[in-house]
Amino acid sequence: MAIKTKPLTNTEVKQAKPKEKLYKLYDGEGLQLRIMPSGSKVWLFDYKRPYTKKRTCLSLGAYPALSIAEARKKRTEAKELLAKDIDPQEYRDEQDRISRQAYNDTLECIAAQWLEVKKGEVSEDHATDTWRSLELHIFPNLGKVPIQKITATKTIETIKSVAAKGSLETVKRLCQRLNEIMVYAVNSGIIQSNPLAGIRSAFQKPVKQNLPTLKPEELPILLQTLTTASIKYTTRCLIEWQLHTMVRPSEAAGTRWDEINLKTAIWHIPAERMKRKKEHFVPLSAQSLMLLEIMKPISGHSQFVFPSDRDLNKHTNPQTANTALKRMGFDKKLVAHGMRSLASTILNEEGFDADVIEAALAHIGKNEVRNAYNRANYLERRKPVMQWWSDHIEKAATGNMSLSGSRGLKIVRMR
Repeated sequence: MAIKTKPLTNTEVKQAKPKEKLYKLYDGEGLQLRIMPSGSKVWLFDYKRPYTKKRTCLSLGAYPALSIAEARKKRTEAKELLAKDIDPQEYRDEQDRISRQAYNDTLECIAAQWLEVKKGEVSEDHATDTWRSLELHIFPNLGKVPIQKITATKTIETIKSVAAKGSLETVKRLCQRLNEIMVYAVNSGIIQSNPLAGIRSAFQKPVKQNLPTLKPEELPILLQTLTTASIKYTTRCLIEWQLHTMVRPSEAAGTRWDEINLKTAIWHIPAERMKRKKEHFVPLSAQSLMLLEIMKPISGHSQFVFPSDRDLNKHTNPQTANTALKRMGFDKKLVAHGMRSLASTILNEEGFDADVIEAALAHIGKNEVRNAYNRANYLERRKPVMQWWSDHIEKAATGNMSLSGSRGLKIVRMR
C-alpha cells in the first residue's frame, strides 16, 4: 500500500529555513516546495510527460507570491491537462508564445504587413498616402496597441477629432483602411473577428462631389493664367505635360527619362506606377516632345523628368500641380486630376471614339481579355487623337505664351 504524503501547512511552509544544500518539502500528488540555500522558496509540480513517461518538474511560482492554496490550484490544472495527454510545460510555453505574439502584433505592425500586400494592387504614391494618413491620424493613439486589444469604441474616439474638422472624406478612407487591416488580420489567423466592421456608421457620410474641372470654353483661361502665373518653370512644364498626356498627377510627377522612347514617340509607364497596376502606353504629340526638349537641359542629369527641388534622386511631389493651380486662383475650380475630365469632355464632344478616349485615360473595364485587345488595338488609333488634343490646346493658347508650341515659349498665332 502506497504511503500517503501528509499535506503541508501554512506554518511549515512559512517557517522552512534554508540549509547548506537545496532540499524539498512534499505536499503530495506531485506538488513540492524547493528551498534554496539563498532562502528562496519555489513551488514545483513533479510529473511524467505524456507518451515518453520521462519524469520532469514544472515550476509553478515562488513563495510567498504564490500561496500554498494557489500552488495546489495550479497542480490541479496541470493534472487536468495530463488527463488529456497534454504536457503542462508544453501547454504553458505555447500560451506564453501566443501571449507574447499578441502584444508584439500591434496595430502599426500588422498595418505594415497589410500594406506590403496592398502595394501589389496600388501605385507607390497611393501606398505612401495611405501610410501617411495612418501615421497622422491613427498611430499616435492606437499604433502601439496590440491588435487584439483594438476596439470599436477606442477607434471611433480616435477618429472623432478628424470628423470634428469636417474632413469626412478622410474619415471615410480611415474607416475603410482600418477595416482592410482587420480583415487581413482575421485572414492571417491573428484575430478571430473584425471589431471595426461597423465603425463607419458612427460618422456622417461625405457628400459625393466630382473633382473640380473647367468647362471646355474655359481652357483658354487656364492657359492664359498659366502664362502669367508666378510659378516655377518646371512646375509649369509639369502642368502642361499632364494636360497634353492626360495622365494622372502621380503618373505625371513620376515621369522617368528611361520610360520615354523618343524615336517612336511613345511613353511607356510600367504597371507598378499605374493606379490599376496595368502598364500604359502614351503616344507623344509634337507638343509633348517639345516639353521634353525644354526639360532636358534642366533635368537630363536626373532619372526623373520633373525632379524634386530638394533631392534630384526623387521626383516632384504629386501635389505640386494642385498647389500651383490653387495659387493661380483655381481653388475649388480645378484640380490637376480635373484636367483629365476636361480632356475627356472635349474629345467626346468632338465625336472621337469613346473606347479610344477611355484607353487614352487608362480606364480599365472588368473584361480582362477585352482590355488586353483594346490596349494593343487602340495604340495606333490614339496617336492622331493625342495630336489633335495637343493642337487644340495650342490653338486655345492663341495670343498667350505656350511652352509646348512648335518652338516653345513663343506667341501662338492663329493658323
